[in-house]
Amino acid sequence: MHATRKTYLSAAGKDWLLPFYDPFTKLLGVETVHSKLIRQAAISSGHRVLEIGCGTGNLAILAKRLSPAAEVAGTDPDPKALARARQKAQRRGAALQFDPGFAEELPYPDASFDRVLSAFMLHHVKPEGKPLALRQAFRVLKPGGSLHLVDFEEGQHRAGGLHGFIASIVHSRHGSSPQHIVLGLIQGAGFKDSQEVAHETTIMGRIVYYKAIRPPS
Repeated sequence: MHATRKTYLSAAGKDWLLPFYDPFTKLLGVETVHSKLIRQAAISSGHRVLEIGCGTGNLAILAKRLSPAAEVAGTDPDPKALARARQKAQRRGAALQFDPGFAEELPYPDASFDRVLSAFMLHHVKPEGKPLALRQAFRVLKPGGSLHLVDFEEGQHRAGGLHGFIASIVHSRHGSSPQHIVLGLIQGAGFKDSQEVAHETTIMGRIVYYKAIRPPS
């Protein structure tokens, strides 16, 4: 029997769109969202930080630039996106680790990180994989560590005009989820104090920032 090859949806949706991904997301203001998520995470000197679904590395590289004394890693299943992430980090002289891996099967030991970040990743994961991805985030966090996640909220596919058009491009076929569903999935993974930190409506659609803690042992 042949093993089933695990598939993924790349950040840009299609490989041929990857060269346009960074300028497109910059135009949409994604760097501002990344900055807010990093401030929310309150990364300190000596922290080990992981970004799940890092794509071309923008959030991880920014986290390292803003917190140079932290150790930052990113993981993504897309080898082409990871190659771009490594090239960008090298050009900036930033020492980061980028590893291949799926959110549902993170390639790290238990209790490895103080912070786990995720930006616009969860909606790329199939519905049955979302609980697995959040349990993996819980597993790799140290007791007392925290998850910081931002994603689209369900409903923006039906928006009209430019708002709805852009949302239809940047949202994956697996779809975003209502805020209460995401909070339930986070709680179901074992996290405590899961909460919506903030929300805003952007040109991309409505986005929600979440935070949760792995309970101290």
